[in-house]
Amino acid sequence: MAEPAAAVNRGLLWAEFLALYFGAPLVIALFMPGRLLFQALAVFSIAGLLLLWRTGGFHWRGLVHGWGSLPWGGIGLVALVTLIVSVAILWVTSPESIFRLIWLRPHVLLMIWCLYPLVSALPQELIFRPLFFHRYGALLPSGQAAIILNAAVFSFAHLMYWSWVVAILTFLGGWVFAYAYVRRGFPAAWVLHAVAGNVLFAVGMGVYFYSGNVVRPF
Repeated sequence: MAEPAAAVNRGLLWAEFLALYFGAPLVIALFMPGRLLFQALAVFSIAGLLLLWRTGGFHWRGLVHGWGSLPWGGIGLVALVTLIVSVAILWVTSPESIFRLIWLRPHVLLMIWCLYPLVSALPQELIFRPLFFHRYGALLPSGQAAIILNAAVFSFAHLMYWSWVVAILTFLGGWVFAYAYVRRGFPAAWVLHAVAGNVLFAVGMGVYFYSGNVVRPF
């Protein structure tokens, strides 16, 4: 994990870190209408890229390094586990939703499969993996603790869904994506995120992960 440029003040880094990974998700969860989710994600993606650019020492070619060594076995395993866990959750909580999108609106599912990797998984991975580990590397604990912290931050960023199911799944997913990023690079984390997300929506987990279904508990 690279450290940020020496010119960046440590106090400023802490302020940025807390604002980006805790303050912003909290404000979004409390006040932002769900229909503006992707607009907010676009703003944070641009901000994240600008912060990476300003940090220095970050090699942009690193975002494409690793395509030749994608962990296909791990990707298949994540897809299978995501499928089984999603079916089990819906079997208990919303059995009528299982594979509903496939049978009733396959064209919508196809659109999700095409767009989700680009408009959702990609910007999330930029914010929560390269930016997190590069710009704020000097603030992070070492080894596995940094990956666990990343997973916790990733889970907290989904507070807007107000769901323990989402919180647990995104923590586990965040751990897998962060581990893949540290070990294999950005492409592995992005592909794993995209595949897991597409499987979730195919099974019917949109009942938890679709912003239009969000109901604040207050």
